[in-house]
Amino acid sequence: MWLVTGANGQLGSELKSLLSTSAVYMDRAELDISDELAVKSFLEKNRFDGVVNCAAYTAVDKAEDEPAEADRINHLGPKWLAKYGKRIIHISTDYVFDGTAHIPYSENDRPNPVSAYGRTKLAGERAVLEQAETAIIIRTAWLYSLYGSNFVKTMLRLGRTRDSLNVVCDQIGSPTSAADLAKAIVEILPQINLKKKEVYHFTNEGVCSWYDFAVAIMQMAELPCKVLPIESRDYLTRAKRPFYSVLNKKKIKNDFGLKIRYWRDALADVLKNMEEKE
Repeated sequence: MWLVTGANGQLGSELKSLLSTSAVYMDRAELDISDELAVKSFLEKNRFDGVVNCAAYTAVDKAEDEPAEADRINHLGPKWLAKYGKRIIHISTDYVFDGTAHIPYSENDRPNPVSAYGRTKLAGERAVLEQAETAIIIRTAWLYSLYGSNFVKTMLRLGRTRDSLNVVCDQIGSPTSAADLAKAIVEILPQINLKKKEVYHFTNEGVCSWYDFAVAIMQMAELPCKVLPIESRDYLTRAKRPFYSVLNKKKIKNDFGLKIRYWRDALADVLKNMEEKE
């Protein structure tokens, strides 16, 4: 039996449909992962096989004004889960990199986050590797799903009410279906070796800009809204984003035998499911 934290987020919600009765799901109201005593007590009373930590502070811009709150959830929370849960799969982000590379980042590349969000996520990674007996850290990027708030839902909402939208074209990455990441985690769980500590990268295959992603969403959803490309300097945000954060996925594919879909195929499935849900 596994403990899944961040149960009501995008990834936690996707895991519920896959792990079903083989996991216990907790959200922030039920377990404050940044409360060391609460985590220690809960994990000592319940003998889980391990923890899948999907909980995170993901408001990238807001984190610039609330770095302590972001650190509490992204750093201290994983630290206590790793310390008392012993065995953990922890979800991290491409934003631990500065985005100055021109080829996909490997797990061996040096992190250098350029935002408070990225710095707190990197601190969480390091705490997990230090505290856990067994740790798998999975960095992912541009996550979206049927659940929660995400870029795909925002584009659909705006695309139905506007004639045109401006979207940045100079930030490059790989959109990732939370459903595909959840399936990968389920495949990984039985293959985890005790005492192993590793960092992995997982996104859907393929590379695009936010502009390319938005255009694909409008086309697949058959929305007439025109997407216009702009540069990041014309769309200022509180937090700096990496311009290039494509992740190399060879390690996770080789170690666990994963087959990863192209991002457009994954997007088509999610849009179809969203339409059926409506």
